[in-house]
Amino acid sequence: MKAIAQPARTLLSPHDHALLLIDHQSQMAFDVRSIDPTNLRINVGSLAQTAKGFKVPTILSTISKDTFAGPLFPEITEAFPDAEVTDRTTSNAWEDENFIKRINAVGKDRLVIAGLWTSVCCNGPVVTALEQGYEVYVVTDACGDCTTEAHERAVARMVQAGARPITALTYLLELQRDWARTETYDTTINIATRFGGGFGIGVQYAKAMFANQKS
Repeated sequence: MKAIAQPARTLLSPHDHALLLIDHQSQMAFDVRSIDPTNLRINVGSLAQTAKGFKVPTILSTISKDTFAGPLFPEITEAFPDAEVTDRTTSNAWEDENFIKRINAVGKDRLVIAGLWTSVCCNGPVVTALEQGYEVYVVTDACGDCTTEAHERAVARMVQAGARPITALTYLLELQRDWARTETYDTTINIATRFGGGFGIGVQYAKAMFANQKS
């Protein structure tokens, strides 16, 4: 066996997939208990800004926006202020014809998906897409549910069906993957600094200290 300096096929790159953000709406977040809502919004914001910065095709969808579930998180609309948003009545977005038209128009066989709640808004599209032959990654920390049990069982069900679990920070760093990629270096650093928790603070510290040493 001989090692080769190339990435695994299963690693994500900016041009090989589409991102689906499903039902990250105010009402859907009220009863989330599996993750702190502040962390949930940070992770969703990181996802949205990563997709914007790396020019990943992104599909936004809501459920009963004007009559029940309310607006999208501001972190999403900040990243995509003029984006088309497909509103539905079906809890499983994959059963909505307009949503499916957008999936087909993007034409990607690999999908990265996050949605509220994990057991409904995320699980339905994920298991359906897998059954129809799509390759699916689930951003588990950009989803949430009414209980930790509900979230964990939904994630286990999706993984058993063939989905690959990742996190929002993993998504960012996997798309960058090589710090010599200068065209997205600043994008990655800025997103990590803003949304990357302790890692982001570390980046901020390193930049500040390096600048001080040069002066």
